[in-house]
Amino acid sequence: MHFGRIKPLDAILETAEKKSLHRSLGPVQLMLFGIGCIIGTGIFVLTAAGAQKAGPGLMLAFAIAGAVCIVAALCYAEIAAMIPVAGSAYTYSYATMGEFLAWTVGWALVLEYAIAASAVSVGWSGYFAGTILQEGLGIHLPAWLAAGPVALGGAPGGLINLPALVIALLVTWLLMIGTSESAKVNAILVAIKVTALTAFIVLTLPQVELDRFNPFLPAGVFGGFGTGVGAVGAAATIFFAYVGFDAVSTAAEETRDPQRNVPIGLVGSLLFCTVFYILVAAGAIGTIGGQPIMGPGGVPFPAGSEELARQCAMPEHAAALVCSNEALAHVLRQIGFSGIGNLLGIAAFVALPSVILVLLFAQTRIFFVMSRDGLLPEVLSKVHPKWHTPYVVTAVTGVVVAIGAAFFPVGQLADIANAGTLYAFAMVAVAVMVLRRSDPARGRPFRVPALWLVGPLAIGGCVFLFVNLPTAAMLMLPIWTVIGIAIYAFYGYRKSHLGKGRVEVHETEIEDIEPSIPGTE
Repeated sequence: MHFGRIKPLDAILETAEKKSLHRSLGPVQLMLFGIGCIIGTGIFVLTAAGAQKAGPGLMLAFAIAGAVCIVAALCYAEIAAMIPVAGSAYTYSYATMGEFLAWTVGWALVLEYAIAASAVSVGWSGYFAGTILQEGLGIHLPAWLAAGPVALGGAPGGLINLPALVIALLVTWLLMIGTSESAKVNAILVAIKVTALTAFIVLTLPQVELDRFNPFLPAGVFGGFGTGVGAVGAAATIFFAYVGFDAVSTAAEETRDPQRNVPIGLVGSLLFCTVFYILVAAGAIGTIGGQPIMGPGGVPFPAGSEELARQCAMPEHAAALVCSNEALAHVLRQIGFSGIGNLLGIAAFVALPSVILVLLFAQTRIFFVMSRDGLLPEVLSKVHPKWHTPYVVTAVTGVVVAIGAAFFPVGQLADIANAGTLYAFAMVAVAVMVLRRSDPARGRPFRVPALWLVGPLAIGGCVFLFVNLPTAAMLMLPIWTVIGIAIYAFYGYRKSHLGKGRVEVHETEIEDIEPSIPGTE
């Protein structure tokens, strides 16, 4: 199953073989690392959008998305342990299925990281405008400066999301000049996030009223093809809340007994976060209610739509969970814990910019490797002589991210980012199965148990969530892919280093770039 030129796996692995990493991580350390990487933007920001799609069925949506992630994570772990070099799913595809499919995967990852960074910027904007300005300083940011033309919970007629634009550009500038996060700062941010969500659960669960969960599935399990509503439609959106688990698989090289500890770390962290997310959803919905605002025919208004924004501007919906731009802080304020709600908002305000930085950094890594392979212009991988960062691609990416954040709502951005992610994850599962057949004798620090079942489940789960995204998000991926194929046909195919017989390993040069600490999405 080869589509185009195959990059020799032995050449790719030369980089990894030159490294000697100490195996010191145990299962508990991996689980804690995974929890820190997973818990992030999704739960802080997308709770409102998920509730508008599924109502109390949001709890089921978290379970569905978590299950898909578990089977995908196992596939990711095997191939990441085999090919522990930069490039993620792009590199894995290059070594197994050929240059063309690798290009489509890398191109999808570019979309994923850029749009996800925009989504996080919009999420941060909601907490900044609500917690910092309105609650903290008594400043009401004008509606036309607080939201794009259409934004969840914002009044219709917004012009630009200025805070989101500013934070995206600020983080881009910091990344360009080489500002790094230290492991200690990252650990503190993880502790802040987990503590804030734990406090939310402790304060809300005792006040839960069971009648608020009725009806449990107001839009049904399946809302209909292309609608993006219902429990499965919500699962396709809040899948965004789980991305980050792949960071656990990248630690396989440094893990004691990876055959045992990697699956424990992956599955354990995903199960913990799934239960954690379900409890957060239960606390939010059970205290103030989470029924969606219905449109014609008993179908929820689309999250992030102008119709929903118009409804949320009405006094009777002002306090609704689905209309909040800072859902969790809003819930605590509604049940009498305004001070703690503000602290939770501050926690999100402080932690989310680091997520934007990590997403932008990950995107530049993909661009960097593709450029070094000759598939994109070499100027994109140009490293600044003083800052030691790929400043050109970082600046270009940052501007695109800022524009997306300025004009689009968080729910729609998350859906588009998920489309690229789901495609990449499905291709990783395919790559694992292909490599099992094409190179069965190669050493595998971790082997997926029952790959004949887990692999197809991962692919099927990703396809299942993809077809339950809103139509606009589903269409974005093929449109983006067609653009990418055109670039590959007219530039990448002719300029490819592999096509010219150059198979040297380029990933080592990435180590010269100013590093960052993996974070969450």
